[in-house]
Amino acid sequence: MRPERPARPTPPARPDRPARPSRPARPEPSDCKELVPENSKQRQRSSRKIRQDAAKIAFNRGIEDHVCNGEEQEYLGADGSPNYIANFSKGLPHNQLGEVDPKAYNTLLKALKSGKPKDFEAITLGKGRKLANPQAGLAFDLQGPDGHAITIPPAPRIDSPRNSGEAAEVYWMALLRDINFTDFSQKSLVEEAVADLSQFSDFRGPKIGGRVTPESLFRGNFAGDLVGPYISQFLLKDITYGSLTISQRQKTVQPNINYLTDYDEWLNVQNGGATGADKFDSTPRYIRNIRDIGQYVHVDALYEAYLNACLILLDIKAPMDEGNPYNNSKTQVGFATFGSAYILSLVTEVATRALKAIWFQKWFVHRRLRPEAFGGLVHNHLIGKAEYPIDQEILDSGVLAKVYSRYGNYLIPMAFPEGSPTHPAYGAGHAIVAGACVTILKAWFDESWQIKNPVVPNDDGTELIAYTGADAGHLTVGGELNKVAANISLGRDGAGVHWRTDYTESVRLGEQIAIGLLQEQSLTYNEDNSFTLTKFDGKKVKISRDEVKHLMSDNDD
Repeated sequence: MRPERPARPTPPARPDRPARPSRPARPEPSDCKELVPENSKQRQRSSRKIRQDAAKIAFNRGIEDHVCNGEEQEYLGADGSPNYIANFSKGLPHNQLGEVDPKAYNTLLKALKSGKPKDFEAITLGKGRKLANPQAGLAFDLQGPDGHAITIPPAPRIDSPRNSGEAAEVYWMALLRDINFTDFSQKSLVEEAVADLSQFSDFRGPKIGGRVTPESLFRGNFAGDLVGPYISQFLLKDITYGSLTISQRQKTVQPNINYLTDYDEWLNVQNGGATGADKFDSTPRYIRNIRDIGQYVHVDALYEAYLNACLILLDIKAPMDEGNPYNNSKTQVGFATFGSAYILSLVTEVATRALKAIWFQKWFVHRRLRPEAFGGLVHNHLIGKAEYPIDQEILDSGVLAKVYSRYGNYLIPMAFPEGSPTHPAYGAGHAIVAGACVTILKAWFDESWQIKNPVVPNDDGTELIAYTGADAGHLTVGGELNKVAANISLGRDGAGVHWRTDYTESVRLGEQIAIGLLQEQSLTYNEDNSFTLTKFDGKKVKISRDEVKHLMSDNDD
């Protein structure tokens, strides 16, 4: 057994300590109240009412009629049934003339009419290239106009003079792809282009003195598009992106390389066949010409140019719209509302809403063929392999002889190896996003503010130099925003994948989306505010809570 341990000695008594003061009782959570104008229940009801009012605004806009141009129903084959020669069919199987297999096209129509995912999976494809997201046209949105509530006019028909003018423009853009915009006034081929386009009876590109000129060639149709250099300052100036300074020299492609200029290559692509890859220039360059802007819009994020424009405007401290509530505040600045954090989010947020609206128009209404497919019709018509209802004005244009002398056929030389995307031409995704995003920016910033020290690229695009034209002092925020929308939209035309009306009608539709979004968001702010902007048609619009009240009346018809 272990011996017992000795008991520990008793420690001496400690002197008395003063008693600790008692702590105040910790408040119960229910005693901590937020400081707000209305309690939680009231806030809950206010939130519901705002959503209901926004829904009323959206509902009361109504639904517009959607009308196509009739080509899908009217152009018939030898058996008397529709042959769909003037409609988008890329990626489906085609015959040797590039005419779509009607049975395959009808599987597309069946899916569009039913809306059933299983029917979209049953669409008959050609060599495997997939169609670009037709079901997006059926998606809903919870802010802004519903994608089916607004519309664009019928697309020009292939038997119309308007389509002829647009086709000639796309052909000329392909031939002038490597001429710098700053050299347009000095090149004989440009003179031939403007003379030819001026002869079309219904060409609706911008004109000076009733004629297309080197100064108006391939430019946009709206205010500011004819002022200053061809390329918007928002595609040239450095971008301050947080702690980074980003040069807008881009990875462009090599000059004088075009695609789908061989008939078998062209037909393979119509059938959804595999293609080659871009051939890149090893030197980064600023945008100088159609090829450069074409490559920009080949790989851009669709809202990219407008996010960049917003960052540039914030960096140069462009003044806000006069309705911004913090312009004259003595104690506050904007941030999550009416500040930089808000606008940088808003200018990108509108893009996806715009895309859903235009995808409905593309797939479910118009199904307009791409210029590259129209070039196939022109080629087979002129060499006598087929006879199509093509308007005579394009067939008489001198541009076709120019193309034939260079390539041995009448196909449109394409800037992208794969040609156009696998979704219809009308309207344009790039253009509707352009219209929506620049409308947000025009509402946010003072459109009349002058953009100082304009620049253009030097001849090889490696540096920026001062623009010294007589109108150098007349570039404004609004004008350069309209111009960047035109540059991006028409850059797609220059690549051969779109028509001019795809641009002009789609930017207007994007504008409607943006205005509708701003109207509904005006209900959500605590601040007294308004937005004022100039629409593409030149009309001024003011958006505020008071201005949208008339849209909130009950209307269940």
